[in-house]
Amino acid sequence: MFIQTETTPNPATLKFLPGREVMAQGTANFPDSASAHRSPLAQRLFGIDGVTGVFLGSDFVSVSKDAAADWYQLKPAVLGAIMEHFTHGEPVILGGDAAEAAGEEDDEVTAQIRELLETRVRPAVAQDGGDIIFHRYEDGIVYLHMQGSCSGCPSSTATLKAGIENMLRHYVPEVVEVRAI
Repeated sequence: MFIQTETTPNPATLKFLPGREVMAQGTANFPDSASAHRSPLAQRLFGIDGVTGVFLGSDFVSVSKDAAADWYQLKPAVLGAIMEHFTHGEPVILGGDAAEAAGEEDDEVTAQIRELLETRVRPAVAQDGGDIIFHRYEDGIVYLHMQGSCSGCPSSTATLKAGIENMLRHYVPEVVEVRAI
């Protein structure tokens, strides 16, 4: 098994590509070890000293480290843990994949926002080892949650304001602002 790695805009996060499907549907975010109880892979990665976050995408695993850890020492341990997990054939998530919860019926503006996020934003954010989750649209404000390498990334505010907000305002005139939650 050959696992590729890619840097992300967040220097505290690396993207690991195992060359196979990680999540069949949706994504799963584990911002700390306490949240990893449903993922044997995330639990294994949190067992490595210095790992502070794990994000599972369709074909990648993003791993975040604390400021004191060095990728030069941490990367081989993470590669080994991912390889061991997949070679043993263990499940990534217990009880099925973590698909995003489907909300109630969307109004026309919300549906348009979701469509733009799904087709234009999520693929670009996934390339950087992260994800963006729509929370709600209310009074002209779109509330989004950044996950994976995007969470805590120094450039995530610029991505939200200069990129996503400008795009949404262009296509959906009702949008006046985008906020991270």
